[in-house]
Amino acid sequence: MKKIPELLAPAGSPQALAAAIAAGADAVYLSGKRFGARKFAANFDESALAKAIDYAHLADVKVYVTVNTLIRENELSDVADFLLRLYEMGADAVLLQDLGASLLAGQIVPELEKHASTQMTIHNKEGAIFVARAGFKRVVLAREVSLDEIKEMDKEMRQESRKQTKLPPIGLEIFVHGALCYSYSGQCLLSSAIGGRSGNRGMCAQPCRKPYVLLRGEKDRYGRPAGLAAAAQRERFLISTRDLCVYRHLDRIARSPVESLKIEGRMKSAQYVAVVTSIYKRALQAIARGKWSPSPEDEKDLALSFNRDFTEGHLLGTRDVMGREMSDNRGVLIGSVASFDVQRSEAAVRLTGTLCPEKGDGLVFQSPGQETGLVVQKVVLKDGLLRLMTPERVRPGAKVYLTGSSDLAKKAQEIIASAKIQIPLDLILTWQDETPLLQARLPDGSTVQVKASFKMEKAKNQPTSRQQIESQMLRTGKTPFVVCKINMDYAGDLFAPLGALNQLRRDLLDKVQETLLEERRPTKEKVARARDMRKEMGLSAPGSASVATPGSLAGRRPSLAVYADSLETVRGAVEGGCQRVYFEPVLGWNVKDRAAKAAKLIDEAAAICGNVPIIWKWPKITHADFLKFAGPLLAKEKIDAVMVENVGGVQAAIDARPDVHLLGAGGLNVCNHLTVQALAPPLELLTLSPELSFRQLAGTVAAVNLHSNVVKMELIVQGSLEVMVAEDCMPLPGKAVYDSKEFWGLQDMRRIFPLRLDDDHRTHIFNSAETCLLDQMPEIFAIGLDGVALDARGRTREYASEMTVAYRRAIDLTEKGSEALRRDLEILKEAIRPLTLGGITHGHFQKGLKDEIS
Repeated sequence: MKKIPELLAPAGSPQALAAAIAAGADAVYLSGKRFGARKFAANFDESALAKAIDYAHLADVKVYVTVNTLIRENELSDVADFLLRLYEMGADAVLLQDLGASLLAGQIVPELEKHASTQMTIHNKEGAIFVARAGFKRVVLAREVSLDEIKEMDKEMRQESRKQTKLPPIGLEIFVHGALCYSYSGQCLLSSAIGGRSGNRGMCAQPCRKPYVLLRGEKDRYGRPAGLAAAAQRERFLISTRDLCVYRHLDRIARSPVESLKIEGRMKSAQYVAVVTSIYKRALQAIARGKWSPSPEDEKDLALSFNRDFTEGHLLGTRDVMGREMSDNRGVLIGSVASFDVQRSEAAVRLTGTLCPEKGDGLVFQSPGQETGLVVQKVVLKDGLLRLMTPERVRPGAKVYLTGSSDLAKKAQEIIASAKIQIPLDLILTWQDETPLLQARLPDGSTVQVKASFKMEKAKNQPTSRQQIESQMLRTGKTPFVVCKINMDYAGDLFAPLGALNQLRRDLLDKVQETLLEERRPTKEKVARARDMRKEMGLSAPGSASVATPGSLAGRRPSLAVYADSLETVRGAVEGGCQRVYFEPVLGWNVKDRAAKAAKLIDEAAAICGNVPIIWKWPKITHADFLKFAGPLLAKEKIDAVMVENVGGVQAAIDARPDVHLLGAGGLNVCNHLTVQALAPPLELLTLSPELSFRQLAGTVAAVNLHSNVVKMELIVQGSLEVMVAEDCMPLPGKAVYDSKEFWGLQDMRRIFPLRLDDDHRTHIFNSAETCLLDQMPEIFAIGLDGVALDARGRTREYASEMTVAYRRAIDLTEKGSEALRRDLEILKEAIRPLTLGGITHGHFQKGLKDEIS
């Protein structure tokens, strides 16, 4: 038998959990009511979670609990308690996004295995090494990583581990089936920016599944759009992806160095989980035997379960993973409308294959501008056509899709009905001074024994027969056990009430069950140590931390930095009087020697900056092709500092040049002081999350100052917030070639989201309104930030210069203070409003996200 990867199934509800186990999952992932990235799934309260873990363990299925949201300062205490409870319950691992939560887990429950969630955006070897050194045992790679990259990543990590004995091994996990996100997971703020429902808090409203119009125009002297017009596009769902399905290539993936194959779907039904898990399990078992080929029947059932059209994804090298024509379930195409009888409201459908709907099936009729759904009430075949009554008129030529199958529902129910766990036991019954001793031999050869609380006396009339005893011992009822054999040395002359024998059997099975479960839980001594460690952490309970208000913290004048991506914006920032420049140079497409061009631009930018420090800003996404030129360039060039946005960038920069000064940008998702501790050192400055409110920022900075004085904290206070970064290259109409001097944007019903393509053809989408916290400068002083930053990337020299001057003025006014400060800041804000792109917003600074609990 060939070794195959673990099959990991979603369990968003108790029903889905039972379905996953019945279908053959090796492990399941699920969530409590808080801190999971799927808040709108049914999920499990703590009591249900404990029962779910026990249920799975009795079926020899592992349970990984998702604690993969970003954690705020006032939640650290609750997270610590939750991690402790999960450890006590015997959870096999926790999936984490927040590095602060990881630090907590490592300190309180170091034996609880940690898996790095895909929300950590790990997409390179260096990221995997970073989390391995942080104590993670497995990393769920970004869906944008290809199988070839994974193989190379594994090869290089093995080489590294041979060189460095301190490098711990780490398992690799990938998604193989289910929904794809448009943006890199963990870097999507679109839902957060539009309606305050953050994907990083498990509340994504899926705005990527909505229709958008692509707009094109010119840029004015500040980089704002002018002369906008809709670009010709046939598709409407411009940022909606297809669903991933690699079933057809499962044998190739099973041979890769991946340790776990993950099915997406904690929001999906138990039926979906049963069918999809069952198909992948059977395939993997056949691959292990060396006898597998894809089944057309299974492929049809996968499509019928749910699909937005399937793609093999970036995993298998597919460049276009998009389903821009529609964003909901497509089902399976079964035919088209040949004609429509208006009087009978009856469509005549010409079937194109062998698949014919049955009563109770769901159908969708689709034609340009029209989509009609129905449930089949009656199947009539006449003259080679399927006759169907429809709720409204449908057009001849409309495509007909089967979106719900009653036959598939029956298959799913059969799978789920087989969910009964049956652990085989052999029983041995002996007597000691006429007291029964009942022993169970488990599949692994171990034994469990109980002693009866009664004696079997010599029978005066009717002795209890061997058959009666065996009958009572075989009655395992709703327990997870089945008795295979019973051995007893019984002369046949004793008597005991049948009820007493039943109780003896129940006592044994209870003890066997508890023994099996205790083997999956930590010992009482280990739990006691973990509880002591939790007490020593000294984390404040929710709501007990002081809330900052202007004046409640010592005011601190922040330094002023500017993000720039062109020499012109660098020039404007310096002219405006900034104190630091974060330079992310645009290299352009099809550049043969990227290192040479980057070095030239950095040198030229440094010359413009003069005495103003310049920091080389690396992109948010840094695959191996970037790091292969960036690392050597950093090692040999006179670059004093680098700013990174992912943990892979942190590791790569240190590997290239251990003495480099490291700064962290917003992609690191810093929300609490423990995340700061996890990153600093080596990082010397960290950018706080734009999803934090003023109160939360103040609490985090206060906690950082209490525990560390070596790291500086910064916040972006002006600019277009990046809400998505995607591997997709947005298709431009006709023969249009992307030009950064033009404005491109996506328009929904009332907003325009700026769009840019980077050097690697990735799409970056920005908030429709520009962040502006100029009038909040007193609050920023009160928070105690070391620095504030303006984002002038994609803008002009004039924008960078005038905006920098305005913020310098705001900082000066706030430092001086006056009764007219608020009025003066308001006047200054109105003066810069015409420079902004799409108007201005405070973002989440004042009100926070919609899931606020304090």
